[in-house]
Amino acid sequence: MFETCVIRGRRFAPARFCAPLAGYTHSAFRRLLAAWGGPGALWTEMLAARQVRSENFATSPWLRRRPAEGFVFYQLMARQGDPLDRVLDHLGAQGVEGLDLNLACNARTARACAAGSALFDDLAALRVVVADARHHWPGILTAKIRLGHDRPNWTVPFTARLQLLADEGVDALVLHPRFFEEKFKRRARLELIPWAASLTRLPLVANGDITGPEHVAAHAADLQPAAAIMLGRMAVTRPWVFAHWDRAAPVDLAGVWRTLHDFVVEDFPPAVALRRLQMFTRYFAANFKFGHQFHVAVQNAASLAEARARADDFLACSPVLVSQPALGLI
Repeated sequence: MFETCVIRGRRFAPARFCAPLAGYTHSAFRRLLAAWGGPGALWTEMLAARQVRSENFATSPWLRRRPAEGFVFYQLMARQGDPLDRVLDHLGAQGVEGLDLNLACNARTARACAAGSALFDDLAALRVVVADARHHWPGILTAKIRLGHDRPNWTVPFTARLQLLADEGVDALVLHPRFFEEKFKRRARLELIPWAASLTRLPLVANGDITGPEHVAAHAADLQPAAAIMLGRMAVTRPWVFAHWDRAAPVDLAGVWRTLHDFVVEDFPPAVALRRLQMFTRYFAANFKFGHQFHVAVQNAASLAEARARADDFLACSPVLVSQPALGLI
């Protein structure tokens, strides 16, 4: 299931993708995933459209992309009035092939600049931005969406926006079936995927709480209408999840943490690198029975060297693994 999908004539195999996660799916993490192998495509973390113009692909830890990463979608936080012609020309000149518009982020900073969920709310502005992106972008164009706001008759504006996105030339939709206000609370309503798929001719990528092949099999009826699936937090927790989709194998967990450490240190200045390691460890620690001790130890480290030493101490003791990380507690 989800062995392949086609978007705008491009074949993705497997049809299992890594979701964009702010602060996590930077180039260093994508290199880690690529080293394991398995995902059909990767997404960058959310990038502010106006800032992209001034970033250098060769040095920016947010924009840089190694050939080993494979197909990478660049996710933009755009708003009406952004110079998308220049932004997209800059991306295209660097060989970017896939563009994703974030219409799902409900963070205060995104809404304050009329982007993310605020752009999804504003039908007129949404039409302008999507039409502008399609006009200036010849490659694959996708959009990341949620269900909207948890209000009576929410299905009406949701349906209208699916129609708008199709009419304005979006090639595929990534649907995280939660309401904006829920963030990662409650559960993703995967049972709504068949209904949402019935509303649009666009390929639909299902995202939200998907953790691996067992979870996909358990929700086969809900996920079957989707063209592909997307993993987010589980991909951070277990970067080998795609590579081991069909057959599990032993994992050197200490080696995984150290590899990301080395990649992050290579890409970011020390203070930012430390923060990225601490963020990663928050999820990675969920693999262990007493992982909170690991997380706290790295979180309280004052330097990269101290974080590395504390991680080495914990991982050298052969910590007990859990069968399934409890991501709902993170």
